[in-house]
Amino acid sequence: MSDAVEHRYEVTAHRDVWSGRIFSVVSDDVTMPGGGTATRDYVRHVGAVAVVALDDAGQVVLIRQYRHPVGRHLWELPAGLMDVGGEDLAVAATRELAEEADLTAGRVDVLVDLHSSPGFSDEVIRVFLARDLAEVPAERRHDRRDEEADLQVVRVDLDEAVRMVLAGEITNAPCVAGLLAAARARETGFTELRRPEAPLPR
Repeated sequence: MSDAVEHRYEVTAHRDVWSGRIFSVVSDDVTMPGGGTATRDYVRHVGAVAVVALDDAGQVVLIRQYRHPVGRHLWELPAGLMDVGGEDLAVAATRELAEEADLTAGRVDVLVDLHSSPGFSDEVIRVFLARDLAEVPAERRHDRRDEEADLQVVRVDLDEAVRMVLAGEITNAPCVAGLLAAARARETGFTELRRPEAPLPR
């Protein structure tokens, strides 16, 4: 969208600060425009998927889950980490939908991709739109543990969910982005959706 020549930021030194199962902390020295370098500390994240599950009545599935870093329950979408090596993103999304909302989907499309907090993390979240929903049989449902044992699962009209976003009642980033994107997609007759295998942004 711009013809301006962009500075090429090059890493001149790299340090691994801390490493865990879900994310690691690294520190890079990076060349700056006009000369010199600056240190940038950031989080490398495995990435995640989330699902806007939209039923035939125009309702979306929301879950309410405790998030310890913010110390409270948040309204969210069914979602999960990309922590299984080589797992297809759409497969991961439908797995999370089944585990957290006891639902399967006959159709899954890419709704929106987002960098959740690019000021300090490289995390990319892909949000899918799931339709043609069906219940997972009771005998095949996931045994929820830890914070998931406390999940509250509800269905809310999409317009009401958008109102909750604009009222500040929903603040989880992929949930906000997914709901607003779903409302837009519905307005355009779902003609702008990407296929589930579309590449992630680089």
